Amino acid sequence: MRTKIYASIVTVALLITSCNVVDDLLTFTIDNQTSFKIESGFPLNLATEVITPDVTTNSSSTFENNNTNADLVKDVKLSELKLTITDPTDKTFSFLKSIHLYISTDANDEIELAYLDEINSTSKTINLICTKQKLDKYIKASSYKIRTKAVIKESLTKDITVKSDMKFKVTADPF
Repeated sequence: MRTKIYASIVTVALLITSCNVVDDLLTFTIDNQTSFKIESGFPLNLATEVITPDVTTNSSSTFENNNTNADLVKDVKLSELKLTITDPTDKTFSFLKSIHLYISTDANDEIELAYLDEINSTSKTINLICTKQKLDKYIKASSYKIRTKAVIKESLTKDITVKSDMKFKVTADPF
């Protein structure tokens, strides 16, 4: 009787471990990037939208490079969103009070992607807090839109160019 119990425990443990191993083998990252400009004369302490160009995903080729296709993708989540000031080179994020980024496509509603409030950074780079939203349908699309809403806390005398680096964790089914 004990042998059956031990055999059952070992079988369950192997199944759980093998499922995790398969998920790890079918998990990869998609990196996307876009830039946007916060213009001088931006209103203080008022949430204002920043124009961001559409982002082309190239997800089909990334799926193919990882031996899968869009139909087999079962879970996409944002794992990292990093903002970096690229111009002017001496500017830091000390001017920014809060920032929220939203994602949408022509066929899908807009949802919040990442945010950071009460920013007190003297760095050229900040990492936003990623939401836990499922992003499958956005990454499977040929392109998506990023809408940025920012609140600044000090006057800007020059336009500021910000690069957004996004890392999406993708998990696909084996078949």
